Amino acid sequence: MSLLEQPKQYTGSELDRIFFRPMLTGASAQELGVRVLYNLPSPTTVQLWDGQRNILQKHAAGWTGGAPAAKYQKTIDLKRVKAELGFSAADYFSMVYEQIAASADVNMDDLTGTELERAETELFRQAVAENIRATMWVGDSTATKGYNTFDGFLKAIEDMVVEEQIYNKPYQSAALADPESAVGIFDDLWQNADVRLQDLKADGQLAFFVTSDLCYLYEKYLDAKGVDAAYLDAVNGRRTLAYHGIPVIDVRLGNYLQETSLSKSFCLLTDRRNLVLAVNTADFPGNEVRMWYNPDEMENRQRALFMAGCDILDETMICYAYRQA
Repeated sequence: MSLLEQPKQYTGSELDRIFFRPMLTGASAQELGVRVLYNLPSPTTVQLWDGQRNILQKHAAGWTGGAPAAKYQKTIDLKRVKAELGFSAADYFSMVYEQIAASADVNMDDLTGTELERAETELFRQAVAENIRATMWVGDSTATKGYNTFDGFLKAIEDMVVEEQIYNKPYQSAALADPESAVGIFDDLWQNADVRLQDLKADGQLAFFVTSDLCYLYEKYLDAKGVDAAYLDAVNGRRTLAYHGIPVIDVRLGNYLQETSLSKSFCLLTDRRNLVLAVNTADFPGNEVRMWYNPDEMENRQRALFMAGCDILDETMICYAYRQA
């Protein structure tokens, strides 16, 4: 039997160590741009402490500490999700071997089962990671198709807009013709942000999460500046963007948003730690990653079972601008 046809299954510690932990911790988690809670005990609960202000007092005998700091809890609603992929045997062979050939230290004349397994795992892990990223933004559990396994940040935010819980600013499509509109949107959200959110700027965790059209518009605004740096950036491109020291992050959702009823163009100002993604592979029976070959269909198949969900911790830390339909 070919090594690609041998079934592979990850459960328990292998599921954590080999498959999920590499994509949900460290640099991989930072690339998501939000707070990631991985394998916290279920139900996944975030403890929020409201530190008391003005605790300094004049020195005097006795205890004057007063009431303890207030504690709030936010429970992330985890949903059981399933990811499945199927490839024809010929296509799967080519894709896996392309993964192997891209590595500089592989002897193509002497491939071991470990190298093939690593390439298969990486192929599936990339697909799962991207779908988790997309769902945490555009997920809508009420939808009949598409990304409907759990509600994403945008669904929660647009519900808050309807209920007038957050500051929001609609703009028209015509605004996207003027590069200065991008700066106007950034500035408006900053000026109308809660003072507590503005004070968090020093922590370095504030961010403008924007769609690609606003990123392009802001770059055009920067290109128009008549300085040498603007010319060089226009030629070489910009690896990162920022407005007054706050990163401007392209959420890269254009293709995904087309399949939803959510706003296709938006800008979100918040603290990264306010957006929480939770994934659990440890506390529920049946969680696994499995890869096998189906000889009847001549198809290589991959399946992952796990729990996932996301939430916004504090709606007062949200400022949102969006294009009206």
